[in-house]
Amino acid sequence: MSRSLNDASGRRVRPGRLGWFDSHARLLYGLFGIVGFLVFWEFGSRAGIVSEYFFSRPTAIIEAGIVEVQIPRFWVDVQASLTEFIAGYGLAIVLAIPLGLLAGWYRRVQYALDPWLNFLNSLPRIALLPVIVIAVGLGLASKILVAFLGAFFAIIIPTIQGVRTVDRRYLDVATSFGASRRRVFLTVVAPSTVPFIVTGLRLGIARALIGVVTGELYAATVGLGVMIKFASDALQTDRLLFGVLLFTLTGLVGVEGIRRLEKYFQRWRPIKAGANP
Repeated sequence: MSRSLNDASGRRVRPGRLGWFDSHARLLYGLFGIVGFLVFWEFGSRAGIVSEYFFSRPTAIIEAGIVEVQIPRFWVDVQASLTEFIAGYGLAIVLAIPLGLLAGWYRRVQYALDPWLNFLNSLPRIALLPVIVIAVGLGLASKILVAFLGAFFAIIIPTIQGVRTVDRRYLDVATSFGASRRRVFLTVVAPSTVPFIVTGLRLGIARALIGVVTGELYAATVGLGVMIKFASDALQTDRLLFGVLLFTLTGLVGVEGIRRLEKYFQRWRPIKAGANP
């Protein structure tokens, strides 16, 4: 007879089954939710429950995508949007993380940055688009700048907060053992701030993508945002939603990459008893 174990809810589960479901639970539940939604959407559209005029249907979006990828202009749009996103998001990471660490560690730096961070973060980026276009033109630079502004504040603010919330006991222990201020920062503060930085990076991906789309919808001649705009004007909802899907997939891939990076850098952290994976 095979032995059985109790899971978190007290039910009797065979060891092999428990281990397999635990290791694949995130993927299985995610797939179940996505597939269920797509099935409802497809059959709901065909049955008239969901309006195809506004939301099309999954199979129509796939068909539109197959046609779209065969058009040379599509790949020019993809290249432009990816360039804007990668450049804007990358620049935000390079500037926001070091500045956030410095502002969190040195109080005077935080005092100097706080008014600007609060003002610019409260200001809707879309309101700056006319000024940005006048300053840098209609080319890639304006969209890169909008993507940068969206991601920058999403990254720097959690980073500052992460440094400020480091457990004081860890700092006292490191100092009592004679660690220099620089060593305390590198070995205690920086690792403790990683979860906050990762949170900012995840938020920054979405904000950067929003910046790219907004910039392209407002003033651009190339990019996936332009494709979405033209599809909207022509009432081609399947083509429009295909463009939206590409931005969504880009965000999902980016967030998953950040999640794996977080998992790699936090291998040293102990797993709390009773925590769900």
